[in-house]
Amino acid sequence: MSTEAALALLSDRPLVVLTGAGLSTDSGIPDYRGPGSRPRTPMTYQEFVATDAARRRYWARSHLGWAVMGRAEPNRGHRALAALDPELLITQNVDGLHEAAGSRRVVALHGRIADVVCLDCRRTSSREALQHRMAEVNRGWLERHADAVVNPDGDVELDETADFVVPGCADCGGPLKPDVVFFGENVPALRVARCYEAVDRLAEEDGALLVAGSSLTVMSGLRFVKRAARLGVPVVVVNRGATRGDALASVTVEVGCSEFLLTLAGRRLSPSAAR
Repeated sequence: MSTEAALALLSDRPLVVLTGAGLSTDSGIPDYRGPGSRPRTPMTYQEFVATDAARRRYWARSHLGWAVMGRAEPNRGHRALAALDPELLITQNVDGLHEAAGSRRVVALHGRIADVVCLDCRRTSSREALQHRMAEVNRGWLERHADAVVNPDGDVELDETADFVVPGCADCGGPLKPDVVFFGENVPALRVARCYEAVDRLAEEDGALLVAGSSLTVMSGLRFVKRAARLGVPVVVVNRGATRGDALASVTVEVGCSEFLLTLAGRRLSPSAAR
């Protein structure tokens, strides 16, 4: 359907917005499943906790990927969403760019890659601090593998990782994990409950759910589209390519997220607020 139909539906309703990796491509972070994306199988939680070798492989790749992910800046789509200030912004992304753009009411379903947690003592710490520690004990690693291809979740394509040294927790020496939800883990129940509550309020307030840049392949995001459709809440899906939620949508639009969100912000706000 047309972009105009989607904009008309969203022009003056309370909004909950669900975003995916397609929103961050304009910030230089690759998409998982968009047009031209390479098939890949991310490491599962069960793999990560099973062996030192698996954790070494993960951190060796992630140490390289952070050089791109850590420098990423919010794009026009992130800033337009911050200006729109929806009732709730639910993101499947771990890049923290919505928060960096100034969005106030954000649920990061899968956590933030900028945080690290110890699997033993559960202390959380900064990824930036860990990056410096890894660089100290793996001198020259970044330079030797500077051409590795970056993946959407902040790691790279790399096979040779056996000589990478992974520091332990600064407090207890335990194994460290990025504070994100891996495949095979569950999204924390309180996050899910907050999102369901926001979608439920849309049914009471004649609101709408906007999905931007997500293929809705995984249930962590699709469940909110299913909930909205069941409650009779209009759903607009903006994504380049088909999604798993298209059959539930009131309107689907295949355009770039930044382009659409800028236009939507211009409709709902003064032109100056959407820049």
